[in-house]
Amino acid sequence: MLEAYYIKPDTIDRIQGCWIGAEVERYVVWLAEQGYRARTVLRRVPQLVAFAQFAREPGARSVQDLPEHLEPFVTHWLSGSRSTRAELAKEVRGPLEQMLRVVLPDFVGTGRPHHGEPFAETVPGFFEYLAAERGLQPASIYAYRHYLARFESFLAGVGAQVSKLSPLLLSAFITERARAGLAKSTVRDTCGVLKVFLRYAHRQGVLAQDLSAAVEWPQVYRLSTLPRSITWAEVGTVLAGVDRRTPRGRRDYAILLLLVTYGLRAREISALRLDDIDWRQERLAVPERKAGHSTAFPLSPTVGAALADYLQHGRPQSSDRRVFFRAAAPVRPISTAAVSCCAREYLFKAGVTVPRPGSHTLRHTCVQRLVDNGFGLKTIGDFVGHRSAKSTEIYTKVDIENLRAVALGEDVLR
Repeated sequence: MLEAYYIKPDTIDRIQGCWIGAEVERYVVWLAEQGYRARTVLRRVPQLVAFAQFAREPGARSVQDLPEHLEPFVTHWLSGSRSTRAELAKEVRGPLEQMLRVVLPDFVGTGRPHHGEPFAETVPGFFEYLAAERGLQPASIYAYRHYLARFESFLAGVGAQVSKLSPLLLSAFITERARAGLAKSTVRDTCGVLKVFLRYAHRQGVLAQDLSAAVEWPQVYRLSTLPRSITWAEVGTVLAGVDRRTPRGRRDYAILLLLVTYGLRAREISALRLDDIDWRQERLAVPERKAGHSTAFPLSPTVGAALADYLQHGRPQSSDRRVFFRAAAPVRPISTAAVSCCAREYLFKAGVTVPRPGSHTLRHTCVQRLVDNGFGLKTIGDFVGHRSAKSTEIYTKVDIENLRAVALGEDVLR
């Protein structure tokens, strides 16, 4: 594999002759498989060889000895540097730890921490209860984990334990979340998660009494807000801001078109598979929607052309059947959060001002366009995968022509 990056045989011999030469070459193979660029490999290999030589002098004789020499090498490498030490240390330490994770499966570095389940020790079995007894989907369980992690951090900050909870502590936590600038619906969801958690803790004997009734959530009126859609002219500005000459631009353009054409959710786009695109029949299948059903759309020529352009000239080689992948190494399918971040980035780039910009902004825009073109709410709800017709009712507030007719006393038949 080194021959793919180095021309001079002497250079290859020097790397392979290093006492961890086999491990370095194994790491290079891994980098190539993950889609890293050649310049990344050429920058990291000399650093790894220098690390091996540095660790050899104090007595390292096997790969297992390398982790204890990592921090001294980083300090040595940074000596005399005028750059910001924290950032440079991260650049030096990161590739070394990555190589150690490849060759030492048990190695744990100092990278981004991976937090476990909240309250795993104090209230064990809660997340298994959500899946087994309540039948929640993984996405819902993830939301529970997100909200409870905030509650766990709050309790740690005030030095309180779950077994010593009180209505006053619960009220303080909800007040803190409300003052954090969160939407009322987010605070309400936090309260709902907290109620379920408190009832379970009481059932398991962790709490002496059921405190779920002490959690009061804010009143949220279902039709009190307007959908955060943008105009069709602004959609054109957003799409025009995508540089479709790059692999990432081809991917992002296809994602934005899927959002605004079919009103797909970010989760549905990240889960889209190659088998869901029927090129012969010109159909696009969305097999697992939020409402528990599937939908098949006619494949728009514009969307089809964008998908074909990305699949042919932008999608990295992978055995995974997912359609969309990260633009940077390592090669992995794109996440739900990344889809929303993609939409937010281009909304900001286009200078479009909208509350909480993201993938749902373009989803709302798709629905708004259907309303403006006179489609019935039942048809619209089926198109975008609403579980209940009530979810679509909010769009009646922006059906300007029918609202004008109502104000004039005219009959409106839909």
